[in-house]
Amino acid sequence: MSSTPRPDDRVASAFRFATELVAWVATPWALAPHSVVLAVLSVVVLIGLPTLFSTPGDKRNVIVAVPGPVTIALVVLQLVAAVAAAWVAWHAVVAALVSVLAVVTVVLELPRWRWLLSSR
Repeated sequence: MSSTPRPDDRVASAFRFATELVAWVATPWALAPHSVVLAVLSVVVLIGLPTLFSTPGDKRNVIVAVPGPVTIALVVLQLVAAVAAAWVAWHAVVAALVSVLAVVTVVLELPRWRWLLSSR
């Protein structure tokens, strides 16, 4: 992967997971009134893709190895889904809190993202 050690992201991972949970709940909530199939598919995509694809050195168990930018894109997908779906499905105050959570997550993720981008 990279000659530099992977940064400690224990705090960032807690925020990342919280954002993922919001995406997993808010996205089907926002889509269900339009299509139950899309709601179910959204959960399969949001949970399945990051489970299937990961960067070696970033996770212990890698099913399908992908470069760092793909892992970053999957995190960004979760963040965008959480924020967009929250604004569609929930009250503006809750959606604003989700937006703040996403921004904090991005800030905390930056060291990991730099590491993921520094691959050889």
